[in-house]
Amino acid sequence: MSELRAQVVATAQALFAAAPDWPAIVAAGFPLLLVPESAGGFGGDWGDAFAVLQVAGAEALAQPLAEAMLAAHLIARAGVVAPHGLVTIGSGGGTIRAGKFTGHVAAVPWGRVAAQVVATIETNAAEPVLLLLPAGAVTEGASPAGEPRDRLDYRGVPAVRLGDADHALYGAFLRVGQSAGALGAALGLATAHVNARVQFGKPLAKLQAVQQSLAVLAEEVAAVQMAGAAAAAALDRSGGAYEMMAAKLRTNMAIHRGVALAHQVHGAIGFTQDYPLHRLTRRLMGWRSDFGGDSWAEMLGEQALSERGAGLWADMVRRGDG
Repeated sequence: MSELRAQVVATAQALFAAAPDWPAIVAAGFPLLLVPESAGGFGGDWGDAFAVLQVAGAEALAQPLAEAMLAAHLIARAGVVAPHGLVTIGSGGGTIRAGKFTGHVAAVPWGRVAAQVVATIETNAAEPVLLLLPAGAVTEGASPAGEPRDRLDYRGVPAVRLGDADHALYGAFLRVGQSAGALGAALGLATAHVNARVQFGKPLAKLQAVQQSLAVLAEEVAAVQMAGAAAAAALDRSGGAYEMMAAKLRTNMAIHRGVALAHQVHGAIGFTQDYPLHRLTRRLMGWRSDFGGDSWAEMLGEQALSERGAGLWADMVRRGDG
């Protein structure tokens, strides 16, 4: 870890542990982490973003940092002047005529308090378009963790086109970073619990079955951390689509196994509102479904079939050597 990244992570750890409000996060500059310095941002890379997102996930940060970070990056990449206020992300459908959008954006994180939304919109065109939209008419919803996930409806509102790119892959990478942190924190809670809890005259940590469960959970945490780091490195090389898809799928597998293991070793206490585990696992279950869920498997499978055995192995080795 570079000295600069270490300083950024240390700042994030100190700030996020205090459950900051959104103005405090904005004042610290974290939403502009992926915006170039020439555009008024921090000038960080994807490795920096992955490190900060792990801290946010570990602290179960109940703020739209990941979404605002990606929105700011996409706006800057398009050369558009950044708007004031919270900008979040979403996906939806509708029509665009004479620069005006009619349609909807669904499951928008913190949509009810957002000033604008960067949205991937499906139209009659072959490819989705990326739009910058103002606040819309809100129908409130919630994620499994109870955070805002709102529907926004529009009728003939001005829209700024940011390109034809779909932000879903980048969103999947965000969730990998947050999940790596949350799974690591769940492992920490589980380890502390089984060392403190005494059953049959000895700590639970002395039981072989518990040790095996913790070992498997630690493997899942390490797998997500490595997959996310590989995706960040590929993004910093101006690639990353394959790595982001693979990282999200591996993360979904880790969430499926890891959440169950974390709750199993905790027993009944892990399901109580007073114990902090649910703040991590409820978010993890929501993040598993976000940004394509397991649908990336089909695209990876198609790519593997097109390259066949030898070609697929050569491509994987090339990516690993990068």
